Amino acid sequence: MTLHWVPATERIDLLADPVAAALSEIEPEIGQVEVAEIDPGLADTAAFCERYGVTLDESANCVVVAAKRGGETRYAACMVPATMRVDVNGVVRRHLDARKASFAPMDDAVRLTGMEYGGITPLGLPEEWPILVDTHVARHARVVIGSGVRRSKLAVSGAALAGLKRAEVLSLAG
Repeated sequence: MTLHWVPATERIDLLADPVAAALSEIEPEIGQVEVAEIDPGLADTAAFCERYGVTLDESANCVVVAAKRGGETRYAACMVPATMRVDVNGVVRRHLDARKASFAPMDDAVRLTGMEYGGITPLGLPEEWPILVDTHVARHARVVIGSGVRRSKLAVSGAALAGLKRAEVLSLAG
């Protein structure tokens, strides 16, 4: 099955509300963002890639991390290639100057982002969250990411993700 990509601004019905709102503010800065409708049961990266013929190298995941220090919890988003694991307890914890870092609980990630689990994306995240973009993602000409909902995917350049206001590019692997 092939994907039918269209400008995301033409199909905001395929985006979570925070993503649609952010898109109107950032698209001129980062270039065109495209969206394609998918089977929501195939939103998980491996199943999506197998069904739609997208390689894992072309896909990136957005991982929400909870960083704790002194009784305070701060959140961050990490954009990593689907072929890689985030070094949450090493690279990310140190970068966020936290005593402890872990993947945010699913319920917290969904509640705080206003997005569906399995579709969380860096577009439209809360203003105070840093967006950590792995160097491999930043170099990618076109990467497939979540859209905020499980029934679609976005395609955007890695440079666009690296160019987001709160984005920081670093190597997120251990």
